[in-house]
Amino acid sequence: MIRPALLAVALVIPLGACQAAEGTAPPPPVRPVLYRVVKPVSAQVFGPFAGVVAPRYQSEIGFQIAGRMIARDVTMGDIVHKGQRIAALDPVVTRFALTRAEAELADARAQAENASATESRRRRLLAGGNVSQAQLDTAVASRDTAQARVSQAEASLQRAQDQMGYTELRADFDGVVTVRSAEVGQVLSAGQAVATLARPEEREAVVDIPEDLVGTMPADAEFTVSLQSAPDVTATARVREIAPFADQTTRTRRIRMTLIKPSEAFRLGSTLTVTLARAEPPHVDLPATVVLTEDGRDAVWVVAPDGKSVLKRPVTVTRRDASQVSIGAGLNAGDRVVLAGVHSLKDGQAVRLPDQAP
Repeated sequence: MIRPALLAVALVIPLGACQAAEGTAPPPPVRPVLYRVVKPVSAQVFGPFAGVVAPRYQSEIGFQIAGRMIARDVTMGDIVHKGQRIAALDPVVTRFALTRAEAELADARAQAENASATESRRRRLLAGGNVSQAQLDTAVASRDTAQARVSQAEASLQRAQDQMGYTELRADFDGVVTVRSAEVGQVLSAGQAVATLARPEEREAVVDIPEDLVGTMPADAEFTVSLQSAPDVTATARVREIAPFADQTTRTRRIRMTLIKPSEAFRLGSTLTVTLARAEPPHVDLPATVVLTEDGRDAVWVVAPDGKSVLKRPVTVTRRDASQVSIGAGLNAGDRVVLAGVHSLKDGQAVRLPDQAP
C-alpha cells in the first residue's frame, strides 16, 4: 500500500521537471553564411587591353600610269630611303611615245622657222609695193600658228618625258615597307597600289576597346604600354583619336594613342598590353547586398575572428549603384563580410562558414 506522503512527492517531481523544461529557451540554430575577404583597393585600373604598334603616317604608293610591272626591288619589312626605286614598269610603250614627241617637236620647229622666214620676206616685199597687205597678214598668221604648234609639241614632249619617268616608282620619304600589293609580271592600272610605306619616326598604339567602356575611359590620362613579348619594356601613351563609330561585328571602337618617346623595341607590328592605373582613396568594392541600412545608417555583418558568430559593423559608403557599393571606412583588410541574408541576422548569432565542418 502506497503511503500518501510518498504519493505527493512523486507527483511534485514530474511537475517541477515540466515547468523547468518550459522555462528554458532552445539555443538558436547555427546558420551557414557566405562571406568575402576584404581587400582594400587604392588604385583604379582601366584595362588591360591588347593592341599593336602602328605608324601614324603611311601611304599606299603606285604608278601614275598603267603598264606591266617588270621589277620589284623591295619586300615587306625593308627599310627604304627617299628616292630609292621600289618597282619598275616595262618602258617600251612609253619610249615609243617619247620618240614620237621628239619628232613632232622637231617638225614643229622647222615649220615655225619656215613661217618666220616667209613673214620676213613678205614684209620686205610689201615695203617695195610688190605684195599686198593681205598677203603679209596671211604670212603673219602662218607664223603665229607655227609657233603655237611648237609650244604644243614642247608640252607633248614634256609629258612624254614625265611618262617615261613614271615607269619607275620611287619612295617619296624614308620609311618601312609594311604591305606588298603587286608582283612582277602583273599588269597594273594607273594608281593601283604596289606597296605601303610607313613612317617609323612617329609610332602609335592602336587598341580596340569595347564600346560600353569608352565612356569611362579618361581620355586625358597617360596610359602604360608594355610589350607582350617583354612585359618589362614599357612606355607611356596618350589618346590621340577615338573612332566615332563602333565596329558592327565586334562592337568595339578603335583608339589611337601616341607613344611618348618609345624605345627601339617598340617596332611596327609589335603586340602590346595597354593599361591605366590611377591612385585614389582606399576603398572596398562589394556587392550592394552586403549593406544593411537602418535609420539612415549603413552597416555590414562581419564574421567574428573565431569564425563562430557575426558582428554588426558601421561603415561609410562612398559610392553605390544597383549592383555594387564602395565602402570608404569601417572595414579592415582581412575582415570577412557576410554577402547575403543581412536582414535576418542578429548581433552575436552563431554561424558556420562554408569551409567549416557541420
